[in-house]
Amino acid sequence: MPDHKAIYSEEAVNYERLVSHEDDQGNILRAIQQVVNPAGLDVADLGAGTGRVTCLLAPLVRSIVALDTSAHMLQIAADKLSQAGYAHWRTQVADHRHLPLADASVDLCISGWSICYLVDWNRQSWRADVEAALAEMNRVLRPGGHRVIIETQGTGFTTPHPPDHLLEYFRFLEEAGFHSIWFRTDYRFENAAQAQELSAFFFGEEMKQKIEGVILPECTGLWWKNRD
Repeated sequence: MPDHKAIYSEEAVNYERLVSHEDDQGNILRAIQQVVNPAGLDVADLGAGTGRVTCLLAPLVRSIVALDTSAHMLQIAADKLSQAGYAHWRTQVADHRHLPLADASVDLCISGWSICYLVDWNRQSWRADVEAALAEMNRVLRPGGHRVIIETQGTGFTTPHPPDHLLEYFRFLEEAGFHSIWFRTDYRFENAAQAQELSAFFFGEEMKQKIEGVILPECTGLWWKNRD
């Protein structure tokens, strides 16, 4: 399996090349809008990376701050937001467990494909780390605010097949009162060679076997809960 820590700190351009091919049907934004109307909200995007979710929400929200531990990734997010002509955003390096935001300062706190790394990279302390992240999300929300978490439910599968090492984390979210839905966010590449290259770059050589022409199937889950 490729080293995702190294990718996030050194390979932001190739990472953006990969994720720009995911979800050409627009299911991510539709799923978010199914659980919360982002129009006019102040938003914090945690683990924003190269700005995939940030850029989806930017046309709709009042303000958005993109937070990530990787300044390397955030630079691409900032470039994309600038090029789109938005002025109601900012980026900042930050950890999920220690958000540089005031209490009750946002209406929506969203994290896509990121809290899972508190599990991946902290196998001994993951539960306490996830609890801290959820508590920080809750702290920065205004009354009536929303917490939304997006994670993989299986790459290379057409129905949910979540990674074994994340099953306990997903059960933890359910026990914490989060509701969930799943949907497809397939990768659609420009050609077979690109599909092979980018799939192997992030998911490993074995993922090439799951590619169907220029499509790599992907299932995605979304969990949500209002402010406690």
